[in-house]
Amino acid sequence: MPVQNTQILGRQAEDDALAYLLLQGLVLLQRHFLCKGGELDLIMRDGKVIVFVEVRRRSSTAFGGALASITQAKQRRMVRAAQTYLLGQKSLPPCRFDAVTIDGAQISWLKNILDM
Repeated sequence: MPVQNTQILGRQAEDDALAYLLLQGLVLLQRHFLCKGGELDLIMRDGKVIVFVEVRRRSSTAFGGALASITQAKQRRMVRAAQTYLLGQKSLPPCRFDAVTIDGAQISWLKNILDM
């Protein structure tokens, strides 16, 4: 699949995840936070909690599905990016890492997928 199509599908998955989380009452703080150590797809607020959201899409659950694609290395990059984001905050809010996985047409929201 050409890179351009992959980028379009990735953007659509993020759009779908964002719409889903907004319906659940979360508030968008930032999209596509990039820093030297990593990236965060969505940064949202759930009440007083800052939520760092990784969005993963797979066409099926073959080979473990979308959740299985969040490797240890990816988790380390997420933590580094979150730490960088938090350096810019006036105070340290409670935080968690969530994942929104899209396997085919099935969307799932997994809360607190790793501890910071």
